[in-house]
Amino acid sequence: MQYRVLMTQGAEDDLVALWSHLAADKSLSDADYVLGKIKAAIESLGRSPARGHVPPELDRIAVHDYLQIHFKPYRVVYQIRDRAVYVYCVLDGRRDLQVLLRQRLLR
Repeated sequence: MQYRVLMTQGAEDDLVALWSHLAADKSLSDADYVLGKIKAAIESLGRSPARGHVPPELDRIAVHDYLQIHFKPYRVVYQIRDRAVYVYCVLDGRRDLQVLLRQRLLR
């Protein structure tokens, strides 16, 4: 079964910020490479969204409605609803994400 993959504005903003950061700190080709890999991972959720796992920061507070996949060190946080996958965040996994996930997902 194919799922629709929908990006929230927050996730789109995350991708723009990530690309800008990598382009400034590394190179345009590095930024394009990483963004391409993350987008491919996101698109693959349309075929197999259940393969992700609950982010540990959310598991610790008993929130199991969201899953994540990785293109290390980046994390894509999403939710499956009906026949759609909603991508909420694309985050750098090297950061402490407990507060950020609560703010962005549990409003």
